[in-house]
Amino acid sequence: MCGIAGVLDLCGQPIPELSTRLHLMSRLQRHRGPDGAGMFEHPRGHVGLAHVRLSIIDLDSGAQPMTDGAGNWVTYNGEIYNYLELRDELGAERFRTRSDTEVLLHGFRKAGTACLDALRGMFAFALWDEQGQALVLARDRFGIKPLYWAKVGDRLYFASEIKALLPFLPQIETDVAGLKDYFAFQFCIAGKTLFQGVHELLPGHFLVASNGTVRIERYWEVFYELDFEHTERWFQGRIDELLMDSVRLHLRADVPIGAYVSGGLDSSLVASLAALESPGDFVGFNGRFLLGPEYDESAYARSLGEWRGFPILEADIGVADFVANIERVIYHLDFPVAGPGSFPQFMTSALASQHRKVVLGGQGGDEIFGGYARYLIAYFEQCIKAAIDGTAHNGNFIVTYESIIPNLTALRSYKPLLQEFWRDGLFEDLDRRYYRLVNRSNDLRDEVRWEELGDYSPFETFRSIFRASNVQKESYFDSMTHFDFKTLLPALLQVEDRVSMAHGLEARVPLLDHPLVELAATIPSNVKFQNGTMKHVFREVARRHLPPPIVNRKDKMGFPVPLVSWLKNEAHEFVCDLFSSRRARERPFVDNTKVLDGLAREPQFSRKIWGLLSLELWQRAFHDRAHELRSGAPRI
Repeated sequence: MCGIAGVLDLCGQPIPELSTRLHLMSRLQRHRGPDGAGMFEHPRGHVGLAHVRLSIIDLDSGAQPMTDGAGNWVTYNGEIYNYLELRDELGAERFRTRSDTEVLLHGFRKAGTACLDALRGMFAFALWDEQGQALVLARDRFGIKPLYWAKVGDRLYFASEIKALLPFLPQIETDVAGLKDYFAFQFCIAGKTLFQGVHELLPGHFLVASNGTVRIERYWEVFYELDFEHTERWFQGRIDELLMDSVRLHLRADVPIGAYVSGGLDSSLVASLAALESPGDFVGFNGRFLLGPEYDESAYARSLGEWRGFPILEADIGVADFVANIERVIYHLDFPVAGPGSFPQFMTSALASQHRKVVLGGQGGDEIFGGYARYLIAYFEQCIKAAIDGTAHNGNFIVTYESIIPNLTALRSYKPLLQEFWRDGLFEDLDRRYYRLVNRSNDLRDEVRWEELGDYSPFETFRSIFRASNVQKESYFDSMTHFDFKTLLPALLQVEDRVSMAHGLEARVPLLDHPLVELAATIPSNVKFQNGTMKHVFREVARRHLPPPIVNRKDKMGFPVPLVSWLKNEAHEFVCDLFSSRRARERPFVDNTKVLDGLAREPQFSRKIWGLLSLELWQRAFHDRAHELRSGAPRI
């Protein structure tokens, strides 16, 4: 795992102080690659690539940027897990190293951007094509590895992390449309970031800069073309085969591997299969809050370790850790995204990095197979509507209200959300109803100065994804999971990448292997979501590899953080100082005085205070200290 960066003058002119610029970008990302650093500067001086390295495969000869000897150079971050098979296809005798980086170079030389179709893995890379006089940027199908770019005048800058781009922006300003997305979802969508002028290269896309132009193309899409020919048992068998194959590939490394083990279904299944393939050399990592069972899943993680015979190392996390580290978490994220789980993940990654360079995780299962309670909430409403309209038994997509009722106990702790959801808009169009479920801005009234945020509508961008042409319109379940797959999942992967790389740790996600994802998209919702059972077909596969207490759990937690309790009690002074500072009171888009006044009324697991706290910490780190970032010497 590594950090990549570089710059291209789109007009082909030499870039002044090119070496200094590349060094500065590398310095701001050095945590991503503590094992080495390198640069390439074109003889004409109009393009340069930089790389910082965390050595995982081919420790001795995999240094970058790397050339194929024909003028092409690449700086690459990630792992191509099928590199050995591709190496054989390309002719192993041609290779000078054992690295997957060289496979990428030879693959591009043979097929150009079409080589992306053959790659199984997580990656972001920049390749200088000497013959085509073009810079090619590309990102993996799911957004596991990050890649950002900014066009400043006639120059195109890119990097793994936004902080490496900031010294070259005309100014560090908030992107207002991105901020409206953040208030709605707690993440940005459609390639936006919270930084004005900085863009995310979307998953499954590549960018080509040549002849003074920049164009972006999609090379991969997931199509929900449902397969009604095969039985549930067949789907279970194929999931099992593809998952085991993916785990085997993800275990390829020249260093020992461990896994995050939360005690939930996804991470437990990944760790269980990996431990079978790595007997005697496997270890799991778990983070917990010592505040009672509602904040602690470690007993489930330990039960898996005992069942499979590998140790579980635990990170005990408290409020002092929060106060000491939360600013570092937000700094490493580049901009706030998703929920408070990034903090305990950061602490667990710190523990894991002391024992391993590579860990496996279970990210992706909820978005692929349908594991969020809101799917059940939304579907329950549609079942009621279908029963009233007399259409409950029409078509292949309806889970009937009769069958869903036994599983509604899973919503016991979601009664406040149900009350809010059904307060108005009952039986509206499906897209408006799901938007109401995922939209977090309804809780933000007086705190946000909405009049300063312009006319951009997050709902319209949401709807373009929710109603995308690659999803069959009859399947409400697939529309919901597809939106989360395209938006929430990349946000969670941003967290996964940043909190691990902050500690020089590589995180791999075997559930995000495209053959498995493409299969899952063909499974009808009445198989995936049978009788309203979340992740039904995936859970049945897990029964083959996990002890019953984990498979049969109905108290899914998702790493709950006692944030509101801390901020009202032990960390109250910290949050008061934060929101009442002079700069906090002068923010243009948020009235932080009202944020602080409303703290006492926040419910236990509210996400509102997390979103606003993260936003203020981000502004402190990136706006108030802009001069430090522009000089390449941040104090965090």
